[in-house]
Amino acid sequence: MSSLEDALWSMFVEEELFEGNNLYRCAQCDRLVTAAKSAKLKKLPPFMTMSLLRFSFDFAKCERYKETGRYSFPFTINLQPFCEQTDGEDSDYSYELFSVIIHKGGCYGGHYHVYIRDIDQLGQWEPPEEECKPKTQKKVKEEVKKEACEPKLQEDDPLSVLTAIISQEPSKSVLLDQLGQKLMDKIGSSWGKKFRKHYGPIGKFLQSHSDVFMLVSSGTRVALKANPPSPVTEPTTQAEQPTNNDTSTPLDHRAAEHQPEPEQEQGSHWFDLNDSAVTSIRESDIEKQFQGKESAYMLFYRKTQLHRPSEALKNPQYKVPLHLIQMAQEENIKLQHMREEFEATNNTVELRLHLAPSYRLENGALQPISKEQNGGTALSFDRRKTVGDLRLAIYQMQELWEGDMALTVAKSLPAGLHLYNTLTDDGVSLYSAGIHTNSDLFVWNGREVCGATILTGAEWEPVLLTVVRPFLGEDGNLEMEDGVEREEGRGEFENGGPGLKREARGFAGAATLGEVREALGEPKESLLCQEHKGGKKGEHGAGEGGGASGWRLFPPTDMQRTLKELSLKDGDALLVLEPQSFDSSMFALNGDVVTVTTPSDCRWLQVDFQPPEGEVGEKEEERRKIKVDCTGKLLPPVCEELSVRDAGVRLMTTLTLCPGNAPKPSQLFLNFSVGTAPSAGTR
Repeated sequence: MSSLEDALWSMFVEEELFEGNNLYRCAQCDRLVTAAKSAKLKKLPPFMTMSLLRFSFDFAKCERYKETGRYSFPFTINLQPFCEQTDGEDSDYSYELFSVIIHKGGCYGGHYHVYIRDIDQLGQWEPPEEECKPKTQKKVKEEVKKEACEPKLQEDDPLSVLTAIISQEPSKSVLLDQLGQKLMDKIGSSWGKKFRKHYGPIGKFLQSHSDVFMLVSSGTRVALKANPPSPVTEPTTQAEQPTNNDTSTPLDHRAAEHQPEPEQEQGSHWFDLNDSAVTSIRESDIEKQFQGKESAYMLFYRKTQLHRPSEALKNPQYKVPLHLIQMAQEENIKLQHMREEFEATNNTVELRLHLAPSYRLENGALQPISKEQNGGTALSFDRRKTVGDLRLAIYQMQELWEGDMALTVAKSLPAGLHLYNTLTDDGVSLYSAGIHTNSDLFVWNGREVCGATILTGAEWEPVLLTVVRPFLGEDGNLEMEDGVEREEGRGEFENGGPGLKREARGFAGAATLGEVREALGEPKESLLCQEHKGGKKGEHGAGEGGGASGWRLFPPTDMQRTLKELSLKDGDALLVLEPQSFDSSMFALNGDVVTVTTPSDCRWLQVDFQPPEGEVGEKEEERRKIKVDCTGKLLPPVCEELSVRDAGVRLMTTLTLCPGNAPKPSQLFLNFSVGTAPSAGTR
């Protein structure tokens, strides 16, 4: 069986005949007689529960299985053809669907949820979000139109028979559950006996001929596409309205597609109760549960004559015992408290407040006046509250605050604290304002801090640069301030020596290089250089003996460019040189590259003095320090004209002083042997 109507029809309408060799023994006369066996409903209940029996047992495989095939059921059904007494009103036999239990999964496990019609209008139904798919227009076959106008009955053709039955109805439509009865009245035989073997169930036949038939009134009636039901007798929704390409213009089709779906009647809304989730659904969604792994399992019908009293409408406490109502209210109060505690915990953010009186502007960023106040003031606050609520809470915390109060989002950077956007709308929540846990907020008057104007925004984000200046060693009393300044090249020299002095300074990212030079107090003739990092690995490295550092000279055009445009970032070094600095041997200019060679570059070079052989004091372990070639000979002598770096002198290099003249740059040093093997020859 593929539908509820087919099952009821085969059970209560179709008769089993006892004739021929299969006669029935009469209980009264005790004789074998011809008889017909059938079943009828004697009395109809107000409610009917129908189980679809989707769980079955396969005796061949000896295992359970779930029926996932299509099984349709109507939204309204008339049980008059299946009853013993049929002389009553139609409303006495009419039932409407009000609940469907749905099972998702297999026979060994799954999940149940239920579709329920809101008869008492207790829920707040909202139209579910649906995907609007374009509807294709299909043409009706010419022969179908002719049959609709002048139906010719061909009893062996089910298409002709059903078309004739529907077209002869005044409303041009037939209730789906009454179509089988009308077919029997028309041809004297049921669908199951005459057409089922070749065409399948009647519902499947209608679906396979969707170009001829269409379902209307939420799938409860069937009509011909060429003859839609009258809108007076059978109103249909926009999705069910047939199209007639011969009589409708394209404009009519577009207007029909955009026509809104009429609102459902009160008490006809459906909801899906899935554990604690309750969602609104449309009546058409029930048809999706006809088949599949998630399909209808049990059906619940009620008589259409049953009407709820007016006191029950929108009254969830109607006829509920008082003690149950009180129990539910107590549980709701507990649940509300738990929900409030959870929401408060889930929405509490930890903020750090930085008060303006505790800061000063220094090096392009806000610095705490006292190191003890560096962390700010911690505050726990509900992010669902508004900015105005937060401002009021801070006012209450700071009783001595005078004047305006501005709250600005801040961020701790290497250069210091920087301000970004100010929270100006007191009506917006902290969550909508983008405030999250561990956010920093600066509390000030919105204009200045300790008399200094503050530049806010990402474009003024400060950059912490390392300013490098020459240090020639004249001032022997230079001290370090908070670890900011330090000098290189002094640790290895008793009297102090030339080197570089480094200082960390912060500058606004939107400041030009010329403004940086002016802020450093340097004259316009001073040159600014950026550390050159384009050389090969190991070239001009500060970690090699005899090495030097390379710096790229900023051209005059870069003086008008900002630090952001020059891609300078935190930690980059900036060398400041005056024109007379090139008079020193420390600095050499080659094109736009400045080479800096300071004693600090060579302070860790070690030269071991090896006295001539035979002198007193020679030790065996000192002899092992001498680096020799694989031939056992010393390496070639070093040319005296070369610099220490070009000569390849590196960390822990050993130099041996030998008698004789050093080779010149144009000469080569050769080892040779005479008369014997090279390994034992005389040099």
